[in-house]
Amino acid sequence: MKRRHFLQFGGAALTTLGLGGLDLVTQGRQYGRVLAQSTPRKLALLVGINDYPATSMFTPLLGCVTDVHLQRELLIHRFGFQPSDILMLTDGAATRAGILQAFDEHLVRQARPGDVVVFHFSGHGSRVSDPDRDNPDGLNSTFVPIDSRLPAGFPEQGGTVLDITGHSLFLLTRSIPTESFTAVLDSCHSGGGTRGNFRIRSRDGNARLLISPQEQALQASLLARVGLTPAQFIQQRRVGIGNGVIVAGSRRDQLAADASFSDVDCGVFTYLLTQYLWQQTQGDALQTLIPTVSRSTVRLSSTQQEPAYEVKPNSPNERQPLYFIKALHQPAEGVITRVQGQQLELWLGGIDPQSLAAYNPGSTFRIVDDRGQVAGALQLTSRRGLTAQATRTEGQAPLRAGHFIQEQVRTLPDDVALTVGLDPSLGPDAAAAQLALSQLPRVRSVPLLKGEVQYILGRQGGAIGCLSAGGERIPGSFGPANESVAAAIARLKPKFKALLAARIFKLALNTDSSHLDVVVSLRPEGQSGSLVAKTFPTRGVGKTTGAATKPAAGGDPNRLPLGTPVAFEVANQGAEALFVSLLVIDPTGEMTVIYPNNWTASEEATRVAAGRTIRIPDPATDGFKLVTQEPRGMVEVLVVASLTPIRQALKGLQSIASQTGQTRGPVTLADPVGVIDDLLADLSGPAGGTRGAPGTRGLAAVARRIDTNRIATLSMSFEVI
Repeated sequence: MKRRHFLQFGGAALTTLGLGGLDLVTQGRQYGRVLAQSTPRKLALLVGINDYPATSMFTPLLGCVTDVHLQRELLIHRFGFQPSDILMLTDGAATRAGILQAFDEHLVRQARPGDVVVFHFSGHGSRVSDPDRDNPDGLNSTFVPIDSRLPAGFPEQGGTVLDITGHSLFLLTRSIPTESFTAVLDSCHSGGGTRGNFRIRSRDGNARLLISPQEQALQASLLARVGLTPAQFIQQRRVGIGNGVIVAGSRRDQLAADASFSDVDCGVFTYLLTQYLWQQTQGDALQTLIPTVSRSTVRLSSTQQEPAYEVKPNSPNERQPLYFIKALHQPAEGVITRVQGQQLELWLGGIDPQSLAAYNPGSTFRIVDDRGQVAGALQLTSRRGLTAQATRTEGQAPLRAGHFIQEQVRTLPDDVALTVGLDPSLGPDAAAAQLALSQLPRVRSVPLLKGEVQYILGRQGGAIGCLSAGGERIPGSFGPANESVAAAIARLKPKFKALLAARIFKLALNTDSSHLDVVVSLRPEGQSGSLVAKTFPTRGVGKTTGAATKPAAGGDPNRLPLGTPVAFEVANQGAEALFVSLLVIDPTGEMTVIYPNNWTASEEATRVAAGRTIRIPDPATDGFKLVTQEPRGMVEVLVVASLTPIRQALKGLQSIASQTGQTRGPVTLADPVGVIDDLLADLSGPAGGTRGAPGTRGLAAVARRIDTNRIATLSMSFEVI
């Protein structure tokens, strides 16, 4: 990412953000306790608003309060904040006056030079008229407190709103007496309403909306406080931000998604940012961290949501780690938050959102301190969202809140289903669609915006087909116009099988937690110096050589033109042989096995010896090429590497190949669910486990146990253009 002023307040860049309006009272309720201390303090104000009232005339949200808890646990356990120095304002407490008074009293008035200060906002953003026209559209972006209302008759009629503007955030940040300031803003100012199964964190706004008299008075007071004339204020905010670093969940003209993963509602950006920081050990510079998280956000949101950042002009801040703190803790899936004898309460903030449903009773974790010393093991007894209960199963050393936990074994439910949302575009045909889908094995339908869905069934231009969770069209899924619902679902049955297979596999992804030392790379054929994508287990690579490098954050969506020959490399850098399989999912959801590809060989066909690198295709033995082709779009590569031979799945694949007389080369799967089931059966031990506690959502009988010490399940992506 090159430094650009795409977040200026009121115009160039940071209009995207918007905060301001402080009721400059010197007396009133104190939000934080001032502690006398000689070392730098770490102060945080975290704001999350879900319950915008119906009278607001815009959509309530679901994940903003979760975002606040994601940040709180991260700041305490990964960055050393004291709980008493973190103030949370949620829902009814997050009024305009409440936010601004808290910002003044908890951050501005308590901070000292050298302190670390964090502000987080999750909620709706909007836009109002900017009299100074910093931006060509004449709009200034805002945050929407819970008590801001649209005027009657909007959008045709205008009026004032109690929003907090980007101009005011500039002045508030200038008021903070430390350079180590970070604002994380998970809202947007474009779109509004819903997209697919996502709520969009934007309330409508236009040039008819005006800033309130309170906002005007606030800015006048803040200008006096920071010693700027109105002309200096305009000039400085057009150059850049006022202080520190500001990170936004999306660019100015993009959508910030409020999403559901398993039984967790959250902001896509906030979840991925905090989850990455639980796994990080090096303290990435901002200029590396945000593009890395951005790649994952684009892929997972399917709304082309690209997080962005801006730093104070002429500062070294983009080379600083987020929050200006270089955390050096062990990577972790979570932390122990409460100890009562052998019974433990956990926070699971480091788990990939796509894998949440695989953390069930019976999953096990090792307990480690911040130096990596193992203090025992525990087993989950129940989970609700990101909070879990567990029992200590190994170790005698005293435990405390703050011990980290690292995954050992996850437990995949035996009844994984593909959840399909029914789009309102189906109209009166929704009931028929629900009935037809109920007759498909391991597929269930739900209304949109009522929990997690993997895909959506909808109608566009008279044709029925599949959409992503973010509402984007799945290539090759739409049939002829005026096709009946029953006929469409019958036609889509193979596609649902392919999508279900991918869903099952992704529950086993363990890029962050596997300990195997294997690297998988994709390059244009014959171009050894040109890397398209790379993936490897972060805790495995380099442990034998001491030279670990960072992964491509689940896959870098680099682009390749149609007709480009490509080659994969699988490097086994460990001390033991690995058994490997590679599968490719094209933009339509069709799944093809590209390795193994010798269908007359024994299980040795999947074996990669210790220290060996294989190439797919192998120019010495393979009589085929891998070439990018239609349909264009995102291609996902799934990788399995195991210390255990892949016997059952290989036999199934050999049977498929023999039916067509094929002896070598890639095989496209007509029944991908069966192959993935066989593959996971090879990777797991005997069926077993227990049911979740009554009332826990999404937990079922456990059938497979995936051991991260013996298995790596990886993913990477690229785009065919």
